[in-house]
Amino acid sequence: MPSWTHLVRFIAVEDNQVHLGQLVHPTRDVGRDSADGVGIAVYVIDGTIFDGRVTEEILHVKSLLSPVSREECSYIRCLGLNYTDHAQEANLPLPKVPILFTKPRTALAGPYPATINVPKCAQDGTSDYEAELCLVIGKSGRDIPEERALEHVLGYTASNDVSARTLQLLTAQWSFSKGLDGSCPIGPVLVAPSVIEDPQSLTVKAIYNGQTVQDGQTKDMIFSIKKQISYLSQGTTLEAGTIILTGTPAGIGYFRQPRVVLKDGDEICVEIDKIGTLINKVRYDTR
Repeated sequence: MPSWTHLVRFIAVEDNQVHLGQLVHPTRDVGRDSADGVGIAVYVIDGTIFDGRVTEEILHVKSLLSPVSREECSYIRCLGLNYTDHAQEANLPLPKVPILFTKPRTALAGPYPATINVPKCAQDGTSDYEAELCLVIGKSGRDIPEERALEHVLGYTASNDVSARTLQLLTAQWSFSKGLDGSCPIGPVLVAPSVIEDPQSLTVKAIYNGQTVQDGQTKDMIFSIKKQISYLSQGTTLEAGTIILTGTPAGIGYFRQPRVVLKDGDEICVEIDKIGTLINKVRYDTR
């Protein structure tokens, strides 16, 4: 695996170009720093997210981007109903196998200053958030045993499974309602497995306009990260660059009383231990 531990993709102050970088101060919450206008220094990474090596050259972040580009992303796979408390709030039985759907690469977006753009077809008062731990496959594999599954993980980041609930409930297939343009923001930083040795020991929060609306633990996943990778690779090659959204804990807007809806101008954050905070503003498309 590459030598970085905290990778960001960014536009640099110095040349206005896109680069990869290793955080100089990895303990900082780079998502919060970006939103607050705090300077972010990075060591330039030569190469790609898969083979990059950290150099001694330092640049400064002008804007953070999704740590994985659309060109590097081979597939976005997602799990639904993968937390015990979320299944309970939905009044649904625990699934016996992972409930799966996909998003297109056009759904991929980055952290602040990137926005969640809600198209007119979803501006009906049911646009919703789902805070999730996200992983990126770094080594392709098929029929991966659980005990070797984490060897295929390139890194972990935060994600928001933005969902159009009216469109979702019209059909049993969720890919369209959860795959609208920009409905998969991820970031702000991709953290290596050497830093997150146990992905089942993290807190996952959603913070809506300053109020915590989801507060879950990855240990409460019905299907662990190891089980997800092993299951998804049965007879199927998981290519490097595959992004996997691992499910959301209880507290989504649709089940809250009163319901919470993503409205134009709102702020929605996903905060995860050892990763930091994915921050996005909501913008309603007018076209």
